[in-house]
Amino acid sequence: MPHVLRAHGVALLALLAAALGVLGGPANIRAAEFDLVEAHTTTEDHPYTLGMVRYAQLVRDRTGGRVAIQIHHSRQLGDERQVVEGLQLGTIHLTVTSTGPLGGFVPEMNVLDLPFLFRDASHAYKVLDGAIGRGLLDKFDVIGIKGLAFWENGFRHITTSKKAIERPGDLKGLKIRVMENRVHQAAFRQLGADATPMAWGEVFTSLQQGLLDGEENPIPIISTFKLYEVQKYLSLTGHVYSPAPVLMSKKSWDRLPSDLQKIVLETAVEVARVQRSMNRAQEQKQLGELRAQGMTVIENPDRAAFREAMKPVFEQFQGQFGKDLVQRIVNSK
Repeated sequence: MPHVLRAHGVALLALLAAALGVLGGPANIRAAEFDLVEAHTTTEDHPYTLGMVRYAQLVRDRTGGRVAIQIHHSRQLGDERQVVEGLQLGTIHLTVTSTGPLGGFVPEMNVLDLPFLFRDASHAYKVLDGAIGRGLLDKFDVIGIKGLAFWENGFRHITTSKKAIERPGDLKGLKIRVMENRVHQAAFRQLGADATPMAWGEVFTSLQQGLLDGEENPIPIISTFKLYEVQKYLSLTGHVYSPAPVLMSKKSWDRLPSDLQKIVLETAVEVARVQRSMNRAQEQKQLGELRAQGMTVIENPDRAAFREAMKPVFEQFQGQFGKDLVQRIVNSK
């Protein structure tokens, strides 16, 4: 039987699924030559899931039903690190993930987490959709994973419970959850925060219990995980742009004939544009909703001061990743 993705009253996902017919019937899944188990950690109304719904339908249609993707959202099959390990083992076939755990598998991926690396979203898309992005994705081959495309997580911002964050000094002494990523950890320590790496599944409860003072994430994560229930302030620092790589188990990739490989890869690249549009549309809507839920939004923190304060981390890590690579990214137009 297929895994059925239910909307639970989430109108956007319900409409998308109905329009695309992605849920299909059991006969469609049984008829597929290749059943791909997809897993990711975000909720059913997050752009990861919405993008994956679109991707699954297009792949099924373009392969004439030969490839079916079963979607598992909301950490149903584990956290991000567990899912990536599952790709290596071949127990999970496909994922869309943050870059958080990926440096532990492909160290060069951490270059994308350098603070203020990208000028804006257009700059990020130019880099990630071009030769630099493809070069980074190709590095997964040696660890048993096929990199397909870069989707979007978004620009990261800071939330806190105790006080508003307007300048770097405001973070001094605050216990801030960061991803399990050495660049993020170093950046927040540079700001004077107690940077605390933690798996995402533990974060809400830790915020709720006061074990953490804050965290940093893109707006769709802050909204769909209802962080407004445990965080009072949102500061739009935009300190890091986070892509969302779409990755496939190399074992599963190698089992596909070349014609299906082409469809799976090219469709992942194509859906990146759609998924990013979904993400940007949600961000604008969700900012209003977060305010309505009682969050105080600091729209214009001193980003220049944050950039300057994080500059030593940028310079420290660009040497590790290769100054030539970093400069190619920075100079991309």
